[in-house]
Amino acid sequence: MPTFSFKPTGSIFKEREALLEEWTPDELVGRDEELTQYHAALQPVIEGETPSNVFIYGKSGVGKTAATRFLLERLERDATNIDGLNLHTIEINCDGLNTSYQTAVAIVNKLRDPANQISNTGYPQASVYQFLFDELDQLGGTVLIVLDEVDHIKDDSLLYKLPRARSNGDITNAKLGVIGISNDLNFRKQLNSKVRSSLCEKEVSFSAYDATELCEVLRQREAVAFQQNVLEDGVIDLCAAFGAKDSGDARQALDLLLESGDIARETNADHVIESHVRQARERLQTDQIVKGIDNYSQHGQLVLWALTILEEQGDSPVRTREIRQPYETLCEHEGSEPISDRAIREYLAELETLGIISSTQINRGKGGGKYKKHELDQPVSSVKSGLKELLELDADA
Repeated sequence: MPTFSFKPTGSIFKEREALLEEWTPDELVGRDEELTQYHAALQPVIEGETPSNVFIYGKSGVGKTAATRFLLERLERDATNIDGLNLHTIEINCDGLNTSYQTAVAIVNKLRDPANQISNTGYPQASVYQFLFDELDQLGGTVLIVLDEVDHIKDDSLLYKLPRARSNGDITNAKLGVIGISNDLNFRKQLNSKVRSSLCEKEVSFSAYDATELCEVLRQREAVAFQQNVLEDGVIDLCAAFGAKDSGDARQALDLLLESGDIARETNADHVIESHVRQARERLQTDQIVKGIDNYSQHGQLVLWALTILEEQGDSPVRTREIRQPYETLCEHEGSEPISDRAIREYLAELETLGIISSTQINRGKGGGKYKKHELDQPVSSVKSGLKELLELDADA
């Protein structure tokens, strides 16, 4: 058995943390247009005026939160040079906060001393709002409340109350502005018209990064994260190309560069090369597939398992009706009642959207009709890793 010990190598990374999500660069690259618009929306603060309510939206990983923190840090810095301007910023991530009530409680507790927190239950909603308004007025000055992932809040109550708090007389001492950040491009459209008019007073849309912009982001991090001349030519370009092709998500491109460096270090390589990038992409895609399948419903997993069996037998691509028989056999093994053909088709459509399978429309004309054929779009080993828990249950039965 090998003997394991730990000792630093320092051969690949200089500051690996620079590739992590929480690292904030001194300058934000690749987002000039968005930053210009965002800066203009925040300008009333430095003028001593009531802040605009700003709504920031775009896909995940396009720099919305990073841009917010970047500009607010500079706004707070510059506000200290303005006589009479007393600026406070409060950031709340709404992931896991499903209601206005829970979000209001979170803001109150952010404003209060740890010994004076309130619980998530036991108060009328009106009382929680009053606690919130009292805390804001006691704080005074100019207050910016950032609600990241605001689309997790399922009711409009707080999003109506906060932007109108001063005009409605709920607060008098504080000048309040709300910054809502959303990954859901349809969230704005779902808002009540009154909420939309106040919360979305100023809007900034963050587009997906293209390959050139991703190269800018990656080169900025490379200079901090890696030892000099460790990355071979082509590594940054390949990571950026994959990132742009997959989603235009800077987080994914950075994860790919980080994983490439990890693989180089694992294999005791002196340099990060393009083959490390390709290995990293395969590894990360497998992790994403496994996570996606693992979180999928039982019948969705059974439909996928049935298709995997047919794939292993060399029978794919197959029509939906050909998946029915192995699916029903699996349902019998699992003690589940089979779902309808329509429901199976819906699961197959979802699996295609997730990129786990591919489906091809076949048109045989008037006599043959239209139908789809399905096959796995990911390696069988990756899919079986995602189905591991279900497969283990079957093995134990």
